[in-house]
Amino acid sequence: MKLTEKDKEFIEKLKMLIDDRDLKIELREDGLKRFVLRKNYGDKIEKIFGLTRQGIRWRFQRLLGDIYTSAYVTIYWVESLLGTELRTMALEIAKQRVELRKKALGGTGYSESTIVRRRHTR
Repeated sequence: MKLTEKDKEFIEKLKMLIDDRDLKIELREDGLKRFVLRKNYGDKIEKIFGLTRQGIRWRFQRLLGDIYTSAYVTIYWVESLLGTELRTMALEIAKQRVELRKKALGGTGYSESTIVRRRHTR
């Protein structure tokens, strides 16, 4: 699953709020382990994200609970079959792709959705 520009902006705002200690991420263990976003209430948080509290929870769950965790499930499965020897090479490939995307966007950062749009408009 690919990240959108809105996803990228959400993660950047999330990082800022975590760094400022306005939000925090915890691991919840009540049968099934999962990420939980704490302190996600109040007008300040909603205003920064431009979302309701429920919208913040939905995007957080989609990004960290679904996309991020699913990526690690896939990595775990592949490495359980093939070993961890490919990890270093996969990270090199990923870093190169991110750098190429940055160059293609003129150094503005990672944006999968922008690259997809640019490919289709050429």
